[in-house]
Amino acid sequence: MAWKPQPLDPADVTLHRRGSGTPLVLLHCLGMDWRFWDVLEPLAEHHELIAYSFPGHGDTPLSKGQYGVAELTAQLLALARREGLSRFHLAGISLGGSVALHFAGTHPELVEKLILCDCTPRYTEEQRANWPVRAAAAREKGVASLIPTLLQTFFTPDSLAENGPNVQYVRRTFEACSNEGYALACEMLAMVDAREEAKRVTAPTLIMLGSEERQPFKDAAAWMQGTIPGSRVLEVPAAAHASVRERPEFVVRAWREFLG
Repeated sequence: MAWKPQPLDPADVTLHRRGSGTPLVLLHCLGMDWRFWDVLEPLAEHHELIAYSFPGHGDTPLSKGQYGVAELTAQLLALARREGLSRFHLAGISLGGSVALHFAGTHPELVEKLILCDCTPRYTEEQRANWPVRAAAAREKGVASLIPTLLQTFFTPDSLAENGPNVQYVRRTFEACSNEGYALACEMLAMVDAREEAKRVTAPTLIMLGSEERQPFKDAAAWMQGTIPGSRVLEVPAAAHASVRERPEFVVRAWREFLG
């Protein structure tokens, strides 16, 4: 895969802010948008929830070309400076979790507490080889062609059978996702590597993942716990990759306890 990452323009990004208290910046997963975090609305009573969409997702336009985790970290830094965020909590899931980890290790002075959900600092060789294949499929056949497989990854069979509001939200958002935006994010994930940055994280860190998550993510959670001093792992019961959307009540309680 040819790799020529380009800087990202923070002017492309709209921050969506609600609530009051210590800012909590939220980074979504592949194919979703800033609304992914709506299920955490109860936290807005004590925290200012700040979410935005990655390039080519939701209300953020396509990037001018490829970008990597370093470009996403630089964009977040620029957004924090633009919005006057001198110190904040940071949380991310999957793609967003990899970015949150990289950012927290690059700019530890800015991160009060860190939450990493269903993510990895670097994908396995098999996964890395598959990302360009998925990018090609998104470009050629559309993200919609991937939805059946993606839903089986995001949710447990029981949740898919129930087909509740959270499953419906994820399906609708995948249907609306830009094919090129999804493909460029896949290429970013093929290249992401935040292992060195993980060693420089100083913030208290909660590592969360669904109890039914795939083994590479369980292995990654164990590695992050062993690498980030004082971090701990918490499994979300009866949840898969989209643990935050699948069991939001559990997540809200856990985050309240962790963030204080």
